[in-house]
Parts: sequence; C-alpha cells; structure tokens
Amino acid sequence: MKKILIFTLLVCFISTTKAQNSNQTSSSPSKTETSDPDNLASQFFSQVMGVAISATSNTKMYQFIYDWLGTPYHLGGDTKKGIDCSGFAYKLYDKTFNTIIGSNARNIFSMVNPINKNDLKEGDLVFFKIHSKSISHVGVYIGDNKFAHASSSRGVMISNLNEAYWQRYFYKGGRILESLKSQMNDN
Repeated sequence: MKKILIFTLLVCFISTTKAQNSNQTSSSPSKTETSDPDNLASQFFSQVMGVAISATSNTKMYQFIYDWLGTPYHLGGDTKKGIDCSGFAYKLYDKTFNTIIGSNARNIFSMVNPINKNDLKEGDLVFFKIHSKSISHVGVYIGDNKFAHASSSRGVMISNLNEAYWQRYFYKGGRILESLKSQMNDN
C-alpha cells in the first residue's frame, strides 16, 4: 500500500513540477531538474516529513524512516510487527549509516559526544529523561527541530522538539563518536 502511495505522490509531484517548469521562460536559470531521482526524493521527503529540502540530504535515512512510520510500539521489539525507541534507532543506524549502536537509550548515550539542541544535524540522536532521572527515550534528528522515534503511545512517528512535552523532557543531543564510525569501516 505504501509503495502505491509513494508512486502516486511522486507522479503527482513530477506532473506539478513539469507544469511549473513549462510556465517558466527557457532562459530561467532556476529551472528544477525533474530527471534527478535524488532531488525528487528529497523534495518528496521534505513535503511528507515537514522538513526543509536542504535538510533531506540523506535520502536513504528518510526512506528508512518513511518505511517504518506507523509501526506499532513494542517494548524490546525490533521488527515491523513492533519496535521500541532504541530498537528503531539501532536499526536506522545499522541500515543507513552501517554503524552498530547500543541496545538501549542509556547505552547509546555512552557512544556519543553530547551536543546542544542548537547544534543538531541530520542523523544526530536526541535523548530524553521522561518521568525519570536517567535517560529513558531516544530518537533520531531529521532537521527543522523534528525527530523520528518509536513512541509508546503511537509507534514510529515524527515529533517536534519545540512541542511542550518534548521540551520538558529533552536531555541532550548526541553525535556518534568518530572512533566508533572508523571501527565499523575497518571491519
């Protein structure tokens, strides 16, 4: 069903783009390149996920997130039948960055350089202390203050760090240590 929806949306998007381009004069240097699949994918994910097109440079990551949206939450789960927040972050990092990270939010936090919310980049991790003194939730930053995560109430979804709930429980952002990335590339 998702593949049909993606195909339909891409066809509509391409048709709209072509119509807009045909209305521009041929001397216009800002003509959108509709034959570039990465550009089309970036534009599609920008629209679907509500992030700026400039924030969608890693189309592999956005495709992964899109494929998992709506997957139910299941504590300890790691399949499309059910997944938890750390399982989602683990799978995303394995499949899109070829990097193995920890199996729970606290372990994952030990593998990052902590960073401020204002310094977050696409693919960074975001950590929360929800009704706890220790880290209890993790998500993956996707740009424009948005992050993808597996929520215990709604499954895999995209949320905004500026929402009052997430502001209240936000702990820190984190970027995977370079030493871990290089270890993965050496193996």
